[in-house]
This record gives sequence, structure tokens and C-alpha cells, in this order.
Amino acid sequence: MAKKRKIEEADIIDFYMDAVVKYGGKPSSIEDFANDYNFYPDLFYEHFESFEILDKAIFKTLMDISIVNLKEVPEYAYFNKKDKLLSLYYTFFENLTLNRDFVVLTIQDYGLGFSTLSLFNELKKRFIDFIDSLQLKTFGISDSLDSIHKNSISEGLWVQFLLTIRFWMTDDSEKCQKTDIFIEKSVNTGTELLNTKSLDNLIDLGKFLYA
Repeated sequence: MAKKRKIEEADIIDFYMDAVVKYGGKPSSIEDFANDYNFYPDLFYEHFESFEILDKAIFKTLMDISIVNLKEVPEYAYFNKKDKLLSLYYTFFENLTLNRDFVVLTIQDYGLGFSTLSLFNELKKRFIDFIDSLQLKTFGISDSLDSIHKNSISEGLWVQFLLTIRFWMTDDSEKCQKTDIFIEKSVNTGTELLNTKSLDNLIDLGKFLYA
């Protein structure tokens, strides 16, 4: 069969996720990967520089898809800020669960430590953009919110998000129902404790767990 002479970014993502699950990890090389899926290796480099760049792009894409799906729900525009945040969590982790084998294998490959954070670089940008769009400084939960820097809020919630991923990794309940409970409790608690000291403590906890 003749090799494909044109391939889209989405095709490479689909092939790669399939390969990681099929072989239990990354392909040995881009050349072997391309041969297995019948396209020229040069076509890979038209879209991605390496498997590591591709990994980051996939996690960003999972967040992008989650946000798009969320905003397509007619009722979303009428949600309050906390419900919008909860909905993002539920939607994103549903997408993680749908791709659980790939996600778990990839995160384990990087290791559950600070090296994992590099994997989430692009994902973090999308998450922070979403948090900033909520303007959580106007949440109205505490009078002290006006004195909190937006960066502290975003970073604190990002650490909370990482902790949720860590919990999800070990969730063996049906359809990851325990993660849904964890999300509800952690988001409720997080939004009620949005003050500088609580955010600093949350960030310290995240550093400890990912060390």
C-alpha cells in the first residue's frame, strides 16, 4: 500500500494515541511510528518537532475540546462562576476517562513528580485562561478577595487541578465516580477558602505531593 503523502494534525494525534495504548508506551522512533501508520516521517515534522511536543499538544487539545463542549451547552451562559468551574472539571475529567489508557500511560512515563509539570505546560495555559475569564476576584465569597492577586488565584486553582489529576490516576471506581465526588468537594472548598494564606498552603501542598 502506498504511503500517505498528506496527513493532518488530528490524524497524527489519533495514530499516536492508538500506538501508545497498543504498545504500552511511546513508539521507539518517529520513523517507526510513521511506518506503522503508513505515512512519511517528514509529514510528522510538519506538525510536531518531537513526541514530547505532541504529548503536550494532546493534553492542551483535551482541554480545548472540554471548553468547546462546555460552551455548546445552552444553559452554560446562565451558570454562576462556581458552576462554570465545576462544569469544566466534570467535562475535562470525563474526556480524560474516555482516553484513560493513553493518559495514564503518558503521565506514568513522565512520572508523578515535577517532571510531569512540563507535560502540562500547554494545558496550564488553557486552564489559566479559563480561570481568568471567570474573574474570580469578583466571586463575592469573602471581603478579602479584593486584595488577592489574580495570579495567586490562578496558581492556587491550578495546583488544585493537579491534585485532582493525581486523585483521578488512582480512581478505580466505576466511571471514576469517586473523582466526581472529589471534584465537587475540592472546588466547593477551594472557592470558599480563596484567601492569600489558603492559596499559599494549597500551593505548598501541591509542591509536596508532586516532589
